Amino acid sequence: METIMEKTALILGAAGGVGGETARALIAHGWNVRGLIRRPRSEPDGIEWVTGDALDREAVLGAAQGVSAIIHAVNPPGYRDWEKLVLPMLDNSIVAAEAVGARLVLPGTIYNYDPRHNPIVAETTAQRPDTRKGAIRVEMERRIEQACNRGMRALILRAGDYFGPRPGNGWLSQGMVTPGKPVRRIIYPGDKGAGHGWAYLPDVGETFARLLDRDATLPAFARYHFRGIWDGDGTVFVDAIRTATGKPGLKVHRLPWALLPLIAPFNPTLRELIEMRPYWRHPVALDNRALVAMLGEEPHTPLNKAMTETLGALGCI
Repeated sequence: METIMEKTALILGAAGGVGGETARALIAHGWNVRGLIRRPRSEPDGIEWVTGDALDREAVLGAAQGVSAIIHAVNPPGYRDWEKLVLPMLDNSIVAAEAVGARLVLPGTIYNYDPRHNPIVAETTAQRPDTRKGAIRVEMERRIEQACNRGMRALILRAGDYFGPRPGNGWLSQGMVTPGKPVRRIIYPGDKGAGHGWAYLPDVGETFARLLDRDATLPAFARYHFRGIWDGDGTVFVDAIRTATGKPGLKVHRLPWALLPLIAPFNPTLRELIEMRPYWRHPVALDNRALVAMLGEEPHTPLNKAMTETLGALGCI
């Protein structure tokens, strides 16, 4: 086992949404952050960039030398080739975490659960997904738990749909508004009256940082749920967009789910998103009591402030 450098983290996906915000939060908490990236970067963002690919085991192992945490926040862009790429990338991070004695950190999703049967989800709720992506997510967590049984340490923080200044694969920036353009209408994916959970990325990053600061008190296999912003009927999030843009009369159009299968053969991202429709028809709220018990509170930015910062960064206001 390699000597671990105090408060040094390797982030796979540090240029993305959750990875980028987690990097910023860790740096603010006094961590050294290393980012594995396929193409070199020179931005003065406080991250030590290492060129490499998450699919290259030797590159991941090399970048992980001396770190105490590995944040696995990397996904195939646009949900492409999930079934081929996701598990091999995770396996590389597991091998690296075991080799250097680091805690492996994974941003979890609600895809592990069937929304038709799980309106409220706790860490102990049985994971019985009804989608292909959900089955892959369950397998990811199973492999992590198996590694923890062999002696590795891990942390999974589950959250709802991400939004924020670094959007990544988010519904807000990929479907509801158009980045770089003023908001003239809102396309909402959810059924009328259906609740939906949102996670503001800076709050998620801050939560990861606070949990990792308490690494010594965490279980070997730690799993917590981040409640985030709960929109009980699908109107709260939309109203926040109206408030942030200063346009109280913005019209809401329902996402034409019935038309998506006609476009999906030519658009891999849409093909994957169609599978997510049940999560917009049925509520899945995350029970965060274990997280609050550990931290004392869940980091929370008021929705109107979060939306204003997000749409400003997206170039929509």
